[in-house]
Amino acid sequence: MSMRTGYGRRVALQKVVIGFSVFPLAVSAQGTGQEPVRLLALGDSLTAGYGLPPGQGFVPRLQAALAAKGRQVRVLDGGVSGDTSAGGLARVEWSLAENPQAVILELGANDGLRGLPPASTRQNLAGILYKLAARNLPVLLAGMLAPPNLGADYGREFNAIYPELAAARPGTMLYPFFLEGVAGNPALNQADGIHPNQQGVGIVVDGILPHVERLLDRVAR
Repeated sequence: MSMRTGYGRRVALQKVVIGFSVFPLAVSAQGTGQEPVRLLALGDSLTAGYGLPPGQGFVPRLQAALAAKGRQVRVLDGGVSGDTSAGGLARVEWSLAENPQAVILELGANDGLRGLPPASTRQNLAGILYKLAARNLPVLLAGMLAPPNLGADYGREFNAIYPELAAARPGTMLYPFFLEGVAGNPALNQADGIHPNQQGVGIVVDGILPHVERLLDRVAR
C-alpha cells in the first residue's frame, strides 16, 4: 500500500512516518568564553537527522553554522523519530530538563502524513507553546505543509495551523516551511523521498539560520 507524500514521491506506507528511532539528546557547544546559549530543537526525525552520518543532521549542522557566525550556542537535540504533535506534547516537560533558553519547535509532519485531524494537531501544538510560554522561552515555530493527496480542504485547514498559532502568541516567531527549497527535489532527499540528504540539510540550515539568529537575539543573557 502506498500514498503520495507532500514531497512529490510515492513511498511505502511503512516509510511514511518520519523516522523510527530516538537520537541522542544533546550536542556539545563549540568555543570558549561566555557560557553558550542552550537552544532546544524539539521535533521529529527531521530534527534528529534520520538516515544521516553522525555530525550531518540538522542539529550539528545548525550548531556549526551558528559557530561560523560567531554565536556561542549549544544546540540540544530534542528530536524523536516518528513523533507526532501528541508525542511532543507528552514529552515536552522532560525535553526541557537541560533548561534551554530558546526553542525551535518542529513537529506536525507525521500528523499530516498520517492524515490526523488538523484540529488535534493544532491543539497539541498550542499545548506545547503554552508550556514553553510558561517558562518564558522564546520560540521559533517551524511550519509544515500537508500532503496534497489528502485534498484541498485538509490542506487549507492543516496549513493554517502554524501561521495562526504564531500570530496568536506574542513571542512566537514563524518559519513557514521547515523543508523550504528541499521538499520534492529528489537530488536533495534520501531514497525514501521524505528525509533530506546531506546536501538537503545544508539548504534547510541555510534557510532557517537568519530566523534562528533573530530568535537567539531574544534570549536574555
